[in-house]
Amino acid sequence: MLALDLSRIRTAEERVEREYQPDALGPDTDDYRVVAPVSLAFDVHKQKQQFRLEGRVTTTLELWCGRCLEPFTLPVDAAFDLRFLPHSELAAEHKKPEREIEDDDLATTFYENEQIDLGQLMQEQFYLALPMKPLCRDDCRGLCPLCGTNLNRATCDCNSQWEDPRLAALKALKKDS
Repeated sequence: MLALDLSRIRTAEERVEREYQPDALGPDTDDYRVVAPVSLAFDVHKQKQQFRLEGRVTTTLELWCGRCLEPFTLPVDAAFDLRFLPHSELAAEHKKPEREIEDDDLATTFYENEQIDLGQLMQEQFYLALPMKPLCRDDCRGLCPLCGTNLNRATCDCNSQWEDPRLAALKALKKDS
C-alpha cells in the first residue's frame, strides 16, 4: 500500500512530493493502464486530527477507444483538494440526525491507523479524469458493424445501407405500384 504516515506530520503545513513507477500502483484496471511514472505533489494542512491534502497528480494513461477498440494515451494532470478525518468520526457522523449534504462533504473521506492510502487517492483521480466515452480522436470512424474492419485504417466493401427485414413486405408493395 502506498501510504502517507500521518504520525510523521509534525507542523501545521508540509509539502509532499513523490514519484511512483506504473507497476507500483498495483494491477491494471479494465478501464485504463498507467503507462508513465506518476508524479504526486501536495500540501498537507494539519488541524488537530483533520488533514487537508491539496495538490495534483500527473501521469499518462492508456485507454481503449470506445469506437475502434484501439489503445491510445491520455495525459492526466488532475488537481485535488481533499479533507481527511479519523475513522472514529465516521461513526459519529452516522449518529447525527439527517441533514443535507454540503459541497464540503463530497471532498471528505476518512483515514485509519494514522495512514492515508495514496494509491486509492491517485486511482480516484484517474477515474475522475477519464472521459465519458473514450475516443482515440474526435473523428474516429470506428469498426464496420458487418465485417469488423477498423475504418480508420482501411475501407471495406460491406453495404452500409441497412434495411429493416420487417419492412420487406412494404417495400415489395411499393415496387408493385
